[in-house]
Amino acid sequence: MVMSDNSPFSMSTMFNALQQIHLSNTRLKRLFNLMTSCEGVAQFKDLISTFDQSQLQMMASLLTSDSDYFMEVVRNKYGSRRVQKLLGVSVDVDALFYDAILQRFFDIMTDKYASYVAIRAVVVFDQVKKHVMYKHVLHYALDIARYQYGCVALNEVIIDADDPLYRNRLLDVVARNALFLSNDLWGNFVVQHVLKLYDLRCTHNVAVSLRGHCVDLSFKKYGSYIVEKLLEAEVSMGMVVVELLKCDRDRLMRLARSEIGNFVVLKALEVTQKMNRVDLFRDLVQKLMPLRHLLLRSHGSNIANILESCSIANRCSN
Repeated sequence: MVMSDNSPFSMSTMFNALQQIHLSNTRLKRLFNLMTSCEGVAQFKDLISTFDQSQLQMMASLLTSDSDYFMEVVRNKYGSRRVQKLLGVSVDVDALFYDAILQRFFDIMTDKYASYVAIRAVVVFDQVKKHVMYKHVLHYALDIARYQYGCVALNEVIIDADDPLYRNRLLDVVARNALFLSNDLWGNFVVQHVLKLYDLRCTHNVAVSLRGHCVDLSFKKYGSYIVEKLLEAEVSMGMVVVELLKCDRDRLMRLARSEIGNFVVLKALEVTQKMNRVDLFRDLVQKLMPLRHLLLRSHGSNIANILESCSIANRCSN
């Protein structure tokens, strides 16, 4: 798209604006308007590619001159996008943004739009800066995970972490605190996320942390998702099934009949059969069989169907 010289985001207009920003008493307000305008977002990267080092550094210096001001810019949808395009353009510019991000790290990581700036920084910063940011993530991980946008940001950092050591340390933090996070409105999404990575060590550690609590979690919407993911992995499936088998019959009946919990019991039957764990499948069937008539007209009807097919198979074999 070719922009005219009259466009607020034409090259000449941008240069003039920067000069005015430098000289005017309202320079921060002018820059804020430039950074947060809904116009010219797609062309911003092309424009800054024509700036020399001093112009880029002047812009970054103004943007990071005050932490509250910087937060207002990056909390804005378009401000966040433009700041992301400024990351990685030079060592000096990155140094300014690095200090600004660390100064308000928790606030940035838990904000809808500002968090994308931190996520991008983890990708493009040099290794020294990345490692310091990883340490901040580790320090704040549990608190960040409990926020609506923080849990999303934390999941993205786990995916993007290119240092195996720090990535494993992050997974260990989640696994050690899996019970706490699984019962949290937003933290449970982080546990679900790490289980979807199919990291056997992490999955096993999550299962160990949740041992004795899987039945409780199975009654809850998001908790049941976590238990189902544990059932899908051979390294953790046995721990969950054993807990179901140890559950008293009345509680197991309520779980199998419940709107949410029935999926966990059904999954347990399916995976033990699929993984050829005949012993566990047989024990589950035997424990559930006396409850079959109570499951027929409930959310557990699919469980009753499996039990019925097993009953028919047994009669045929005899």
